[in-house]
Amino acid sequence: MIDKLEYLMALAREEHFGRAAEVCGVTQPTLSAGIKQLESSLGVLLVQRGSRFIALTPEGERTLDWARRIVGDSRSLRQEIKALTYGLSGRLQIAVIPTALAMVSALTTPYRTRHPNVRFTILSKTSIEILELLENLEIDAGITYLDNEPLGRVNAVPLYQERYQLITAKDSPLGNRAKVTWAEVAQIPLCLLTPDMQNRRIIEQLLRAAGGDPQPTLESNVMIVLFAHVRTGKWASVIPQKVVETLGLTDEIRAIPIGEPDVSYTVGLVVPQREPTTPLVAALVSEARRLAPKLDS
Repeated sequence: MIDKLEYLMALAREEHFGRAAEVCGVTQPTLSAGIKQLESSLGVLLVQRGSRFIALTPEGERTLDWARRIVGDSRSLRQEIKALTYGLSGRLQIAVIPTALAMVSALTTPYRTRHPNVRFTILSKTSIEILELLENLEIDAGITYLDNEPLGRVNAVPLYQERYQLITAKDSPLGNRAKVTWAEVAQIPLCLLTPDMQNRRIIEQLLRAAGGDPQPTLESNVMIVLFAHVRTGKWASVIPQKVVETLGLTDEIRAIPIGEPDVSYTVGLVVPQREPTTPLVAALVSEARRLAPKLDS
């Protein structure tokens, strides 16, 4: 039954029988037969089919909710029994918003010190992608904004407050200031993250509220690209303080706090809302709770 539920999850995610079969490591006939067996067992049609996948039926959507729960619990069971026998081991997959990538090592390094047999995969994703990946059991945890856009069904551990600085050359019009306002920042050309990033949406809201009309001279979905351009001394950007602290500045570049208004947004760890959770995720939550006071001090 578990494998057939996993077939349904893959089909819902890929919306294509061939790709879903490839993800599951089976042939397309095997996946199609498994879905039909699941439909026969439940006595309902789960998938609308023509010559290809069309959509899940309402019964299929409800079964998908149960599939995620059952498959998640099954994985938790296997991992917990393995941990009781051998200790924590395996792989943790964590998806992170670009502005928080610079601090992930502060979480993973002490975790690995306590649990040296755990391996990590760190992915850079948008906040929306993180929630989708969590729901589909494709990642174990995410690091994202907690208080700006809806999170859905997750448990969250606040880690730190994201605060913003204008990064610009010393000889720029605002380069000699101790502090600048959002209204002043709104008047200069900026390089920013792409619109699919929540950080971009946050900054645009702040700039528009200050009377600006954000029209970036350069945009990228990778924070290091913005930072590299700013370090040339020919560009300016609004970059979170944590990123600046991690990547460092040259002698010719300044990081200037932005106020009026003074704003911050909470960044934290999000994990599936499931009890009991997997031992790997439970250990990650514990590590995040130990780390949070140090990050936001």
